[in-house]
Amino acid sequence: MQPTAFDELDLQLLHGLQIAPRVSWARAARILQTSPVTLMGRWDRLRSQGLAWVVAHPSGHDEVLTAFVDVDLEPGAHREAVTALARDPRAMSIEQSARGRDLSLTVMARDLTALSRYLLDVLPSVPGVQRQRARLALQIHRQGRDWRLNTLDTSQREGFEAARQHVAPSGRHLPRDPQPIIEALALDGRAGAAEIARATGRNPATVRRHLARIVGSGALSFRCEIAQDPTLWGLNCTWLIRVPEEAKQRAVAALATLPEMRLCVSTTGDTNLLVAVWARSASDLMRLERLLGERMPWLSLVESVVTLRTVKRFGWLVGDGDRATGEVVAPAVIGDATNAS
Repeated sequence: MQPTAFDELDLQLLHGLQIAPRVSWARAARILQTSPVTLMGRWDRLRSQGLAWVVAHPSGHDEVLTAFVDVDLEPGAHREAVTALARDPRAMSIEQSARGRDLSLTVMARDLTALSRYLLDVLPSVPGVQRQRARLALQIHRQGRDWRLNTLDTSQREGFEAARQHVAPSGRHLPRDPQPIIEALALDGRAGAAEIARATGRNPATVRRHLARIVGSGALSFRCEIAQDPTLWGLNCTWLIRVPEEAKQRAVAALATLPEMRLCVSTTGDTNLLVAVWARSASDLMRLERLLGERMPWLSLVESVVTLRTVKRFGWLVGDGDRATGEVVAPAVIGDATNAS
């Protein structure tokens, strides 16, 4: 049997970071009853091996539009198109699918005009792109950052929740010229003031103040991403579901009971729910789909799309074994002044 890449303390640490991605090592050590040095060493190993990383990306506040874009590529042009899109900061996440589409992109846009310009003018100009179809997110019921490992006990979860509340949004106003700090956080969502000051050449005291305002503003969303270890979560699958509008809330509540569910979004299109799950194996995925039919017969699973390869997760390039390569293309909202739309 293939050994897992994570031991019990690794999984506890990662569950804690899922809850509070920027918790201090001292506080995390008190919760887990170990030492800060132990946790720092664990995190350094996990991060250097591409097994876990903390992402900082635009939060989607202020009525930002999120869209899921299916892209068909010209035969023989996959490598060229994937390379170009991986370097595009507006393509925040990229997955290669088993059927129905060659690529699935996640993008955010400041408004419909900016999104339309990207979809109709920019994306078709990428070498190898043949056509695209987009689903607009109407309501995000569950995000990837909400998915949990469930390896902590109640007291430990409460401890990390308290740590998360300690850095909860405190105001909506960003400091002047926040971009260098935001870019540093995109490279490492756990970066502290001293690290960012060294990287940007700014005054440490000024960076500390500005960092607190940026984190507290809610402009960025922080999440602990974990490599898809085949011994724990062998399959990444997206369900495209059609459900009567009057039954949608009931369906969302029922789907939320599945510990495998990472994402649940109401969308436009011929299906109106998009759900992403991590299953342990093909047989486990079959069990989940059978459970769906038994518990919710009024729900129609129109398409079940298995991801063959993840290219990028919110700016972080992903390589073999679903591990982060360490290379980051800082994600950008389409239509923002800092990037071309």
